[in-house]
Amino acid sequence: VQLQASGGGLVQAGGSLRLSCAASGRTFRRSIMGWFRQAPGKEREFVAAISWSDSSAYYADSVKGRFTISRDNAKNTVSLQMNSLKPEDTAVYYCAAKDGITPYVDYDYWGRGTQVTVSS
Repeated sequence: VQLQASGGGLVQAGGSLRLSCAASGRTFRRSIMGWFRQAPGKEREFVAAISWSDSSAYYADSVKGRFTISRDNAKNTVSLQMNSLKPEDTAVYYCAAKDGITPYVDYDYWGRGTQVTVSS
């Protein structure tokens, strides 16, 4: 299983970025795909997740209303649209996948991170 994240970069506060995660190596039709982030000196935290089967979406309180997670079944990709970015959103963002129904923890597969830096 491979998860390849892309789309990170440097943006000013208030700006937008779109992260993408391409999944390969198996089908994820019964899985949950998620995004996590880890800022320097902090623990990794949940950002958002989406059910592959019915597109139910889950968000951390800190990103609700600003971030939107979506999926493309045909391309086997999951995206994270990040709007109204804040300096505190600066972190390495990781794509992850799991089987099961709990969206916040216990992910089985992880991709390499992509850096998101928001300048003030």
